[in-house]
Amino acid sequence: MSQKLEEASYFSLAANIFLFIIKMIIGVISNSIAVISEALNSLTDIVSSLAIMYSVKVSLKKPDEDHQFGHAAAQPLAAFIIALFAAILSINLIEEAVRRIISPSEIKISIAVYVVLLITIVIKLLLTKYQSKIGKEHKSPALRASAVDSLNDVLASSIAIIGIIGVQFGLVILDSIAGIFIAFFIAKSGYEIARENIDYLMGRAADEHLIIDIANKALKVKGVEGLNELRTYYVGDKFHVEIHIDVDKNLNTKESHDIGKQVQAEILKLEDISKVFVHIDPV
Repeated sequence: MSQKLEEASYFSLAANIFLFIIKMIIGVISNSIAVISEALNSLTDIVSSLAIMYSVKVSLKKPDEDHQFGHAAAQPLAAFIIALFAAILSINLIEEAVRRIISPSEIKISIAVYVVLLITIVIKLLLTKYQSKIGKEHKSPALRASAVDSLNDVLASSIAIIGIIGVQFGLVILDSIAGIFIAFFIAKSGYEIARENIDYLMGRAADEHLIIDIANKALKVKGVEGLNELRTYYVGDKFHVEIHIDVDKNLNTKESHDIGKQVQAEILKLEDISKVFVHIDPV
């Protein structure tokens, strides 16, 4: 599993470095804020890829004395940092675009601008599909966040093309407007990433369907007469479960303990559960 995630991280990084270089060169030559915004958008993707690579490596470490429940929180934490970086960059881009609306600059459009933006769209579509597939297969919030960002980049590049076409028809202001829209897409991407990962960081409880699955797993164990408390919370991108089960008070300690271990084993079969704490209540 770790190899797949690392491969996806390296592939994303290489693609984003390539896109950043070609877009920045063309952006500087053309002086288009839309293309420069796209280049800086790729810069955020490079930072994202580096953060994902590091967080995946950390999250796969085994528990130690300082992190006794593992390092799973590394990925959602990295994704949240990416969201903050995107928000800051979007504000800077909007400021520059507004400045250019007030004081327009000369823009030099060539076929290379269109080629670079079309290359970006193709690569980002492929990246979206690839990152989404690997992210879902291996339950990686950081890689799923990157897939969302890649899809937003496709839309942002499309807007940049519209802005460039507007410039060629004499509507220079469309370049700045396109830059503002791209900044909003970067901000939107950051918001979506933050919204998903804040739940991991805040230890949100499982949804009703998973709670029911957990309860059913426990109640099917022979000797469990009922449940009187069930709590779940995210630790990293998986849930820890605290459950109180009712057992016959006439059972001896070993029998009660064995029932508790069976309940623990059954609940751990659920894919989204990483740890189960069972408390036994004699009734």
